[in-house]
Amino acid sequence: MSLSRRVALIVTVVLALDQLTKHWAVTKLNEGRVIDVVWTLRFALGFNSGFAFSMGQGMGPIIGLIAVGASVWLVRAALKASTRWMSYAYALIAGGAIGNVVDRLFREDRWMQGRVVDFIDFQWFPVFNIADSSISIGAVLLVMGLWMQSHDESEERSL
Repeated sequence: MSLSRRVALIVTVVLALDQLTKHWAVTKLNEGRVIDVVWTLRFALGFNSGFAFSMGQGMGPIIGLIAVGASVWLVRAALKASTRWMSYAYALIAGGAIGNVVDRLFREDRWMQGRVVDFIDFQWFPVFNIADSSISIGAVLLVMGLWMQSHDESEERSL
């Protein structure tokens, strides 16, 4: 399978899982219903009109436009990355960004006024969703990939 197909597959799987779980959360966790899972993990419905960890509330249209641009850039970066793992990292971040943009576009009646659905709640950490998880995992992989790449380059220079 070509790299572009793998990138498309990762973005599509993240987007589908994100939207399916958000649909589940909106339909099953309405009216204040909470599902305790294990330890402090529970599923509790929340909505975020801001960006990461509920900062920037009310800035949805601006955040949405930035996220659309970032999503396009991330997909392009995934296709041009220097390693396969960096491509996958960019694809995970892009899939998550697109998942949250979809909420902003389609969860309210007005353009870019939608709020992002959050439902994974540890009660000691901000409430989040699959898209946020994908962005975070992709970011960690990207940092690791960049570190390994710079480490390899510095070893080559020392030879």
